[in-house]
Amino acid sequence: MSNPGKAKSSRKAASPLTHLDEQGRARMVDISGKQPTARTAIAAAVVRMGPRVLQAVASGAAPKGDVFAAARIAGIMAAKRTPELIPLCHGIALSSVTVDFIPDADRGEIAIHARATTMDRTGVEMEAMAAAAVAALTLYDMVKGMDKSVEIASVRLLHKDGGKSGVYQRRT
Repeated sequence: MSNPGKAKSSRKAASPLTHLDEQGRARMVDISGKQPTARTAIAAAVVRMGPRVLQAVASGAAPKGDVFAAARIAGIMAAKRTPELIPLCHGIALSSVTVDFIPDADRGEIAIHARATTMDRTGVEMEAMAAAAVAALTLYDMVKGMDKSVEIASVRLLHKDGGKSGVYQRRT
C-alpha cells in the first residue's frame, strides 16, 4: 500500500500545471514574488425565460420583489467570498464589484455583466465569474415559482486586463 504523502521516485520533472507540485499534488500557486498591478475582469451570464417572467422581472413586479436588487447583492457577495468557493483561489483585495442586468425581450433573456477590479498580485477573473454565476442563480431562485423552465444558459469571461498575460477580449 502506497503512502499518499510520499513522492513516487519515478516522477522528477515539475508539472507544467501550476496548481500541481512536483509530486502531482494540488497546491496554491505562490504569488509572493509578483508585483501588485491594476487588474479588471468582466464576466457574463445569460438567463433565459418566457415573456411573462421577463416582463415581471424587468418591471419590478415579480412576486418575490426586486429580483435585480437581490441578484446584484448576491453577485457582489459571491465575488467577495470566491476563495471560499474555489479551493485554490487566492484571497485578493477587491477594489470594486459591479453587477448589471440587460433584459432583452426579443431574445427572451437577461444578460448579466459582472465587473471586478483590484490592485493585487493575481487576477480577478474568478471573482467576476463567481459574481455572474451567483447573480444568475439568484435570479433563477427569485422566479422559479413563476416558471420552472427558466434556464441559466451560459457563464463566461468577456474581458480581463492587467498582470503578465495582458489583455484578453472575448470575440463572440
